[in-house]
Parts: sequence; structure tokens; C-alpha cells
Amino acid sequence: MTEKDALRDRGRALEDDYFRKRDKELIEKIRRRAEESAERRRLGEQAGVADEETLNDLQMLGFSSDTVKLLHLVPLVQMAWAEGGVSAGERDLIVQAARSRGIEPGSTADRQLAAWLAERPSGELFERTLLAIAAILHVLPAAEREASQRELLSYAMAIASASGGILGFRTVSEEERQLLARISQELERAHGSAATRGDVLPSKG
Repeated sequence: MTEKDALRDRGRALEDDYFRKRDKELIEKIRRRAEESAERRRLGEQAGVADEETLNDLQMLGFSSDTVKLLHLVPLVQMAWAEGGVSAGERDLIVQAARSRGIEPGSTADRQLAAWLAERPSGELFERTLLAIAAILHVLPAAEREASQRELLSYAMAIASASGGILGFRTVSEEERQLLARISQELERAHGSAATRGDVLPSKG
């Protein structure tokens, strides 16, 4: 084999190697996109939402199909941290709420919840999750939406009162009052958004 032939064969080998690498990268990219699409579909199914913007927000906040059951517990975690620390009573109520939502001990969601109760999550997580909850609630039928709002506010009130030992506003701190008002306000916006679309309960009149 001449030196010219050897160089040509070497060039072809390098070219073949390059295209094999490109094909492998392309296949891997397609595989990742398929996995992301499947995960996004599962996330939407678990969260009960199809809105792309809301799904984007949930993914950016770190929620997955394994942890999205925690979504409606985030305001409760925020309430527990309102005074700077989570009491045993608050922790017990939140775990009780988690179990009622099908979050099993030792599951991925349960471990994430434990991490949130051990170390305060960011303000961004709290704020953007509340907005996502409102966006999800406002597309629900009126009866289901109001039931979800009542449940969330009832748990939030119970957690705010847990340290005081008696259920009632007289046991709630100023920080907790303000947070309760904020949560209630955002949930009412969900109701108002539905009202604008006509998806509301019949008029009281």
C-alpha cells in the first residue's frame, strides 16, 4: 500500500468515526427527548393539568411525576416555616396531609417532603408553587375547585394554630396571619379567573 492509499484509508476511518459519533449523539438526543416527553405527560396527568406554561413552571421548580403530589402541600410547608422553624405538631399535620394524598413513607415524594421540613425551601419555590396551584385550580369544575380551596385553607389554618394548641385566630402569629391572607388571596384569584370564563357556581341572587 502506498503512502497515499494509507492516508486515504486513514481519512475514511476518521470520517466514519466522526459520523458514527454524530449518529450516536443524535440517537441519544432523540432518546432523551422521548423520555422528557413521557415524563412531561406523566407530570401533567399526576398534576391534572395540560397547560404548557404551568407544566414548564412545575418542571423548572423541580417537580416530577414522582413528587408532584407534594404540590398542594407546599403552602402548608411555608406556613410551618412562617415563624422560622417547624414544630412537632406542624410536622405531624403535614405528614398526615401527605398520607391523605397517597404519599407513601419512604417514597421519593416523602423524602423530598422530609427535606423541606428539615431545611426551609426558597421563597421562589413557595411563591411560584402557589401561583401554579391557582392556575391548576381555576380550570377545575366549580365544586371541585372550592373543595380543594377549602381543604388547603383548612390545613393551613390548622398548621398555623398547631403550636398554640387551640384552633382559632387568637393562637395565630402575625406572620402566619399575613401568610394565610396571601394564600387565600391567590386562591380567590383562581376563583375569579374561573368566574371570568363563566365556570362558576350559580349566582347567589
